[in-house]
Amino acid sequence: MLQLRPNCEVCDRNLPPDSSDARMCSFECTFCADCADGALKGACPNCGGNLERRPVRPAAALVKYPASTERVLRKRA
Repeated sequence: MLQLRPNCEVCDRNLPPDSSDARMCSFECTFCADCADGALKGACPNCGGNLERRPVRPAAALVKYPASTERVLRKRA
């Protein structure tokens, strides 16, 4: 089950579960579309994998399988 993390790891922008602007890699690192397509150039800075649009979990399924509330931020160099 995907965690559906609530924020971009770079800019901390809110990414609700129904956001079409969320991008993620196969390890569920999560970024907003602006960071993913801009500075990150479509590649995860953590693992090097490609960033794809995160699927949207239907609202009815969120009741039983809620999105994560844990915010993750990438450490700045």
